[in-house]
Amino acid sequence: MKFNSLSQMNSKLITCERCPRIVRFRVEVAKRNSRFLGEEFWSKPVPGFGNFDSKLLVLGLAPAATGGNRTGRVFTGDKSASFLFSCLYKVGLSNLPDSVSRDDGLQLENLYTTAVLKCVPPGDKPLPEELENCRDYREFEIENMKNLRVVLALGMIAFDTFKGYLRKRGFDVSKMHFSHGARYAAGRIHLYGSYHPSPRNVNTGRLTEDMLIRILEEIKENFLT
Repeated sequence: MKFNSLSQMNSKLITCERCPRIVRFRVEVAKRNSRFLGEEFWSKPVPGFGNFDSKLLVLGLAPAATGGNRTGRVFTGDKSASFLFSCLYKVGLSNLPDSVSRDDGLQLENLYTTAVLKCVPPGDKPLPEELENCRDYREFEIENMKNLRVVLALGMIAFDTFKGYLRKRGFDVSKMHFSHGARYAAGRIHLYGSYHPSPRNVNTGRLTEDMLIRILEEIKENFLT
């Protein structure tokens, strides 16, 4: 599928129903959470957010069930978002320390955020064919970020998906292995890996603010100033 602009792609994206399992789940999940009972969920594919002309892409796995799937904005309205934006704010990449809703006034000048899968999958575990169904959308974003220099992949699936993108474009990715703080160059693009800021990683201490901030500060110093 070809798109002429980001806005055209997003218009197509939010009507996408390529994955029957996910289409059912993204609607059903709204009925399962009593915390947000009565609140209208977005329950559609979630577009990226931020400055499309920036050098930095923060690439996540998928919208959270009661985060992006509820609010309609990626990395918004859940604990992962709160952790991520606290770190982004502390290094000067966000004007607010949290991402709460689409009308909260959040602005990102130096980065664009998106996910490799545009809808919430059951159990946060997308099937290979579901990731493939989203390929047109995420590759349009990647290829049309004309100033892109750095990709920060949050979690192994995001890292491996971007690695697959590089492989298809002729880069040798045989030595690229996911770990927190990993950094690899592919032409003018630098790929960083980080543990995903999920409550599971944060609550167990696998990922701390200092760990993520160190990566963000390195990226900012080397590529964004």
